[in-house]
Amino acid sequence: MIIKDNVFEVYPDNVSAELIAHTRHVSAVTPEGLSAACMKDVDPDFRIKMETGKIMIAGNNFGCNSSREWAPAALLYSGVKLIVAKSFSRIFYRSAINIGLPILECKDLGDLVKPGDCIEVDLAAGSIRNITSGRQGQGTVLPPFLLDIMTAGGLMEKLKRGAA
Repeated sequence: MIIKDNVFEVYPDNVSAELIAHTRHVSAVTPEGLSAACMKDVDPDFRIKMETGKIMIAGNNFGCNSSREWAPAALLYSGVKLIVAKSFSRIFYRSAINIGLPILECKDLGDLVKPGDCIEVDLAAGSIRNITSGRQGQGTVLPPFLLDIMTAGGLMEKLKRGAA
């Protein structure tokens, strides 16, 4: 699966899952309810920024401190196509895969991308190509069975299509 779009923001280390979709903002655990609550405590301009692209970049430990699937679901329902982070919390990482939210870890992100850059990511190869700057990076390749779940649209979609 290849995803190409603009980066709308670069977020810092340790953005917690609770802040991504805080309980005080979730009016209903539905796609609309989670989307409406998304990133209100982290970035009040989140929706405006997403008008410029659908890829977000993050630092280390993105999605930490909560086991709820709300955070990755809120991002998916908000229209985020891909999150590239230096690292994800373990539970956020697996929840994102299970719901079909494309993610990629790249420990050496450094200054590879900035807001406004157009990037192309090949999830199967783990490669990141910054079309704007010409820079290239390498992320961690998912095991085939996890990549298959994520690119199928999540675990439930994969199961609906059959185990083959």
